[in-house]
Amino acid sequence: MQRIELPTRRRGDQEVHVETDTLPVLQAGGFSASVDVFAWEHDPDLAARQMRLWILSLLGPQESVKALWARLVKGEMATLSFEGLGSAHFCTLAPEGPRAWRFYTANLRAAAGYHGVLVPEAALYGGERPDFLLLVRQPEEAPMLHYRFLNRRMDLPLHPEWASWLWDRALHVGEAVALESRGLRAYRCLPNPEKLGDDLGAALREGVLGLIEGGA
Repeated sequence: MQRIELPTRRRGDQEVHVETDTLPVLQAGGFSASVDVFAWEHDPDLAARQMRLWILSLLGPQESVKALWARLVKGEMATLSFEGLGSAHFCTLAPEGPRAWRFYTANLRAAAGYHGVLVPEAALYGGERPDFLLLVRQPEEAPMLHYRFLNRRMDLPLHPEWASWLWDRALHVGEAVALESRGLRAYRCLPNPEKLGDDLGAALREGVLGLIEGGA
């Protein structure tokens, strides 16, 4: 299994957290399970009035967790209810296609339950696509993890000493966008290589970044 690095509701530089005392509950097709981690965004089609899930962690009976996983991967709609907030939202998985999702499971012996986590390929470091999903537990982890994902995907010479600048720039220009989430911080990252190259060149010329001897 590939390693996955596992958000205060705020927009702008945009860390967006949803935290309540009770876990939200996902329901579909007569099955339900508690949700301890999720990240989502509004569907671009506002008329749909639903959310797109980018990561989901389910806790509950094995039959329910697996049934919900199967329905979601097939594109079916579910409902995520927040008892503490008195609200509920329709949701589906982000339209990545069934083969682009990974499902990791574990038995919970102490609770006699089952744990299932749905993660898209975009969140895996070894992915080949240029865009990616960044998942972090603490804010200070984001710059270096973003650098690692970016450096793997870009032909541009990058250096780890530039990690903070690269991360701040991505947030500022909208190439890293925070998702509304619980239990972690999640960002959709859509780098623009041409614009990044221009900004990187300008930062080097202006002395904002230092040249690294021997290359990046």
